[in-house]
Amino acid sequence: MQTKLVILDRDGTINVDRDDYVKSADEWQPLPGALEAIARLNHAGWHVVVASNQSGLGRGLFDVAALNAMHTKMHKLLASAGGRVDAIFYCPHSPDETCGCRKPASGLFEQIGERYSMDLKGVPAVGDSLRDLQAGAAVGCASHLVLTGKGAAFRDQALSADFPKDTHVHTDLTAFVEWLLNEPLPRTGASA
Repeated sequence: MQTKLVILDRDGTINVDRDDYVKSADEWQPLPGALEAIARLNHAGWHVVVASNQSGLGRGLFDVAALNAMHTKMHKLLASAGGRVDAIFYCPHSPDETCGCRKPASGLFEQIGERYSMDLKGVPAVGDSLRDLQAGAAVGCASHLVLTGKGAAFRDQALSADFPKDTHVHTDLTAFVEWLLNEPLPRTGASA
């Protein structure tokens, strides 16, 4: 049986995004309803992983210890809400470094596919920016834009042709989860 997997961006999707970067556990604040939405996914049998650009590391704005403290806070708050994130994949590089993992490159998604030994075709990838969706689409993920964080700029307007074809738009992570849990799963394999 195929693992039911959802890939989420972090800043602007799960937690409040900041123009000056989320640099500490104190600055890491969940978006309203996001932790409960992840818990609903978990309770419905979905595995949730995070794919996040963390260029603040490469820019020297915070260190790995601070990033780990942010993720410890996220894990604790999620546990209190009855949810969990199975793994966090992040790119530590600044935009001027040449790497294959900084979204819109697909390296983080390729790592996720390798870790779970699965083809990511059709796996929901949720983010608040074009580059989040481009990275997922490069490996065949289904694209889901949330209108939180940077996605708020797309409220009440049509998406440009730069967005992956068939991008679904949701008000927030809660709306995405509501959609996903009410969407019939595609049938795979032969039926008897």
